[in-house]
Amino acid sequence: MEKQDSVSLLKECSAGSKMAISSIDDVLDKVQDPEMRQLLTESKSHHEKLCDEIHTLLTRHDSEEKNPHPIAKGISWVKTSMKMAMDDSDSTVANLMTDGCHMGVKSLHKYLNQYQSADHTSKDICSRLIDIEEHLCKELESYL
Repeated sequence: MEKQDSVSLLKECSAGSKMAISSIDDVLDKVQDPEMRQLLTESKSHHEKLCDEIHTLLTRHDSEEKNPHPIAKGISWVKTSMKMAMDDSDSTVANLMTDGCHMGVKSLHKYLNQYQSADHTSKDICSRLIDIEEHLCKELESYL
């Protein structure tokens, strides 16, 4: 049970990290404030490093990464495109990103509860991903 829960939790973290990277990529070229751009770039880098760790762990478990659900990714892209078309300010970017962070944190907590038998390493990865999301959300508050 521990291995199954560990793999399942890591797969959800993989999908969440990839979704975050994709969301940052969707808005990064529209950000006007250099400090905000740097903040998003650093967050993307943290997500990418975590994705690499997750990939390594899943490979050790003879399992593959999970991609974000195509419908969720598509809805996110449409929402971002529409909101940015109406108002392409840094405030809109911050609003979109904080919404995404909140959704991610909520989902990750759900998966931590769902996969309680996961090993310490997998739970630590999930907690670190939650920390990355919460940190980004906190840092973006001044742009709202």
